[in-house]
Amino acid sequence: MAKVYEFLATGFEDIEALTTVDVLRRAGHEVVTLSISDEREVVSAHGVTILADGLLADADLSDADLLLLPGGMPGSSNLNESAEVHQALEAHAARRGYIGAICAAPIVLASAGLLDGRRATCYPGFENYFPAMSIYTGEVVCHDGNIITANGPAAALPYAYELTRLFSAEEDVEALKEGMMFNRLMQG
Repeated sequence: MAKVYEFLATGFEDIEALTTVDVLRRAGHEVVTLSISDEREVVSAHGVTILADGLLADADLSDADLLLLPGGMPGSSNLNESAEVHQALEAHAARRGYIGAICAAPIVLASAGLLDGRRATCYPGFENYFPAMSIYTGEVVCHDGNIITANGPAAALPYAYELTRLFSAEEDVEALKEGMMFNRLMQG
């Protein structure tokens, strides 16, 4: 079972944050949501208030297998402005731990220097924040080493399945997709 931490900032994109939590938990992995503010209540970009499991300031991330950044605005900007988020990402990357970011959130990875020489994707237009030495792919989901990125709200399920593949057997991921009727959706 993997240990996953997802950072939540005011203005996060609902579907991107909650889909990953849902799919990873369905697969049996432990996911802990962490508010980056001093309150556990976090309001999404669409006005939905959720109660995070804890606060980033109180968390010990030394057991993390994966750190997640949902997109959305101003959520991604709020994540990017947090020194604690940057410190956590840099420490985790130094351990070669997995990091996922979707939609606008890859700008946080770019700002932290984690996309240098990497392939990545994001919501169209936010690639302008990528360093010159990174490679914007425009793919729905892009996996380069320990960095997994996705391009927007519609990518939430494919992104969540890719993240699940990091820690689950392929047949288990396929069974999960089948049980969630994802394969049927993709067949038309």
